[in-house]
Amino acid sequence: MRQASLQRWSLAIFCMDNMMQPIYPKALHKSDTIALVAPASPVKRRRIELAVERLEALGFKIKLYGDLYRQHGYLAGDDAARADELMAAFADPDVAAVFPARGGTGVTRLLDLLDYNVIRRHPKIVVGFSDVTALHLALQSQTGLVTFHGPHPMDGIGMPDGLSELTARTYWQALLADEYASDTGYEVPLTDQERETIVTMFPGKATGRLVGGNLALVVALMGTPYEIETNENILLLEDVNEQPYRIDRCLSQLKLAGKLDTLAGVLLGQFTKCEAPPDASSLTLEDIFRGYFGELGIPVLQNFPTGHCRDNATLPLNVDVELDADERTVKVLENPVFVG
Repeated sequence: MRQASLQRWSLAIFCMDNMMQPIYPKALHKSDTIALVAPASPVKRRRIELAVERLEALGFKIKLYGDLYRQHGYLAGDDAARADELMAAFADPDVAAVFPARGGTGVTRLLDLLDYNVIRRHPKIVVGFSDVTALHLALQSQTGLVTFHGPHPMDGIGMPDGLSELTARTYWQALLADEYASDTGYEVPLTDQERETIVTMFPGKATGRLVGGNLALVVALMGTPYEIETNENILLLEDVNEQPYRIDRCLSQLKLAGKLDTLAGVLLGQFTKCEAPPDASSLTLEDIFRGYFGELGIPVLQNFPTGHCRDNATLPLNVDVELDADERTVKVLENPVFVG
C-alpha cells in the first residue's frame, strides 16, 4: 500500500513538472457503444431506463457494467466493485464513451483504485459534473485526458422532459463527430437571448486551458495527487446547496493555496440554492466573488448556464479556450475530440 501511494505521488509530481500533453478521445458516432457506470450515488431506475431508450433511439448501443441499480448506503455499491466496473468500461475495446450515470458522492473514494496507465492507453469520452469533477481532475492530472463537464444520463437525457434545447445543443456539439467541420474548434453555441443572462463581472479577454467544475470537489482534492492545476488556466466553478459562508471558505482555501494567483480568467457557472436563509446575516455571492477575484485583473464571467440547472451547457475540460467577458462568449480553440 505504501509503495502504491508513493507511485501515485511520483506520477502526480511528474505530471505537474512536465505538464502532460492532453490526450483527445475519439469523437462519437451514432453507431458507437456507450458504457453506463455508477461510480457515485445510487441511481433512479426509471430515469436510467429512459436514458437508455432515448440513446438507443438515436442509434447508440448501450452497455451496462455490474448491477447499475444496487445500493450500499449512500453509494452505488462498494468501492472495489465501482472502481472495477469503471476500469472495465475503459478497457473494453468496444466502448467509445464512458457515461457516469449520476453524481452525488463517492467518486473520491475510487481515485486511488484506478489504473491510470490503462486509461491512458484507452482514452474515451467521459461526461459528467458535480461529484464527477473528482474524476475529471484525476484523469487530467494523471493521464492528460480531455473530458467534458456536462449532464449525466440520470439528470439529463433521462429526465422526464429530456435535455433542454440549450443543453442538447451544447452536448452534441461537443461530443459528435458530425459537428466538426474543421480543426479550429467552435464557440459554445448560445443564442443572443441566452447570453443576456450572463454577467460580465470583470471585463477583458483571456485564453488558457479550461479546468475545474464543482467548487466543493475542487477543494476536496487539494493536497492530493489529483489537485487542480490553475497556472495560466481558465477556472470553471459551480456548486449547489452551499451557503455563502461555505463558498467563501472554499475560495479562501484556493487563495491560500496559491491557486488564484496566476489565473488567466474565471468562468462562474450556476450556484444553485446557494443563498443564505432569509433571516441570516450574510455576504452575498456577488460580494464574495468580487472580493476574491476583483484584485486579480483578469476577466470574470458570472451566471454562465452550466451546473446544477435545467440549462446545463457542456464544456470540454483541459482544452484551450478563449473567455471574452465583454462579449460574454466562450470559444473552444481546438477540437476536444479526435475526429477520425
